[in-house]
Amino acid sequence: MPFPLTVNGIPHQIDLPGEVPLLWVLRDALNLTGTKFGCGVAACGACTVQIDGVAVRSCQVALSDVDGAVTTIEGIGTPDNLAAIQQAWIDHQVAQCGYCQSGQIMQAAALLAETPDPTDDQIDAAMQGNLCRCGTYPRIRAAVHAAAQSMKV
Repeated sequence: MPFPLTVNGIPHQIDLPGEVPLLWVLRDALNLTGTKFGCGVAACGACTVQIDGVAVRSCQVALSDVDGAVTTIEGIGTPDNLAAIQQAWIDHQVAQCGYCQSGQIMQAAALLAETPDPTDDQIDAAMQGNLCRCGTYPRIRAAVHAAAQSMKV
């Protein structure tokens, strides 16, 4: 039985077993490879996407458990029209190796949707489950603040 799934505003019928993690549905069935596999146990945040605006670890959400619209990194901006958080990431040169960045951006976007002008402590708390092996945490915090400011305009 196919599962209905809306990803980045596009409805799909996914004919896979219900226990397949959302991460692999996105990457393998829908070819949305911006969402990364990091650890497989929800400990690193590289696979973060949003379901109805809430940041979740897609490696731990079964296809049959998805209840809401999924947004991936491919769904928050385009090369010609970047989301504020994406532009801030570029402006603050956050990415080093870049592997964790899609998960970081998706987590930060969920934070800004809920808390439009977060404090350092709020940013740190929201982002604590998203690991960056390159250690760009101060740049991440600065980019979140910059995106918050640009979104006010």
